[in-house]
Amino acid sequence: MNKVNIKLNSLKALGVISLMTATLGVSMSAVQSQSVSTVKIDGSSTVFPVTEAVAEEFQKSQRGKIRVTVGVSGTGGGFKKFCRGETDISNASRPILQKEIDECKKAGIRYIEIPVAYDALTVVVNPGNTWAKNLTVAELKKIWEPAAQGKITNWNQVRAGFPNAPLKLFGAGANSGTFDYFTEAIVGKSKSSRGDFTASEDDNVLVQGVARDKNALGFFGFAYYAENKNKLKSVAVNNVTPSEATVKNGTYNPLSRPIFIYVSDKAANKPEVKQFVQFYLRNAPKLVKEVKYVALPGSAYTTAQGHFNKKRFGSIFGGKESVGLKIDELMRRDAKE
Repeated sequence: MNKVNIKLNSLKALGVISLMTATLGVSMSAVQSQSVSTVKIDGSSTVFPVTEAVAEEFQKSQRGKIRVTVGVSGTGGGFKKFCRGETDISNASRPILQKEIDECKKAGIRYIEIPVAYDALTVVVNPGNTWAKNLTVAELKKIWEPAAQGKITNWNQVRAGFPNAPLKLFGAGANSGTFDYFTEAIVGKSKSSRGDFTASEDDNVLVQGVARDKNALGFFGFAYYAENKNKLKSVAVNNVTPSEATVKNGTYNPLSRPIFIYVSDKAANKPEVKQFVQFYLRNAPKLVKEVKYVALPGSAYTTAQGHFNKKRFGSIFGGKESVGLKIDELMRRDAKE
């Protein structure tokens, strides 16, 4: 089993780990509190493979002196915990939104926004699907918009010539930043979607759903597709396939997107969090590639390190999603609180 697979399988095991933690927590907590500092992270399942890979390497380097926990509540769920002060770092597959900015402000929590990679949000079908090799944005909108609910239920309704077969849909849950981004990019409005599909914040659930049904179509982060190429096929969007090259040159549009970590101001003052973020940015180029996302230019991580050191608070997005943002445009923006 390779390293990437371990990262994705560890997400599946979170429920088991949580049960074990609950069982062992009482006996271990007193010992750990005396010798081990903990960095608490939650949020996006898309960002999970990157942060989990970093956390694993960081903990090895610390030889047990610092513990890093990485949960998966979805981007929205992660921000809720973050803005309540329950976590040090929030994984996010979209920028922080205005309502979340307001919640954090109300709680007195400032944050540093750090882009860590680019993702090619990938539309996938079952390997038995021989017809949907390419879909246009207009066709994806026809499938996913609210008006499609209960009406667009067959592949031959998507395009003339597609087979008379039921259309089975799998997509990100409502707490997912992937759901927010996909609906904004494809339908034109965040969270605007039909409701009659199988939804989950756990991308592995979506992978298995599409892999089991010849007539299925789904979407999720590129890392989950890359790790399951033997079970899935990617669909070109407007004749462009998702890849490192098409993300870097900006042609895989509008489904290329930056992914982030957010660090709270109070957490940034903790030595263990400071060490973890510095380690993250030093090792991101290598580990991002290992988990099949697109690394930012080296200068971007150097700039992010400077922003973290200087505590540049706020977001470059002003509380809104930014669809189709290219890497060079991302690096030119300035943060605002």
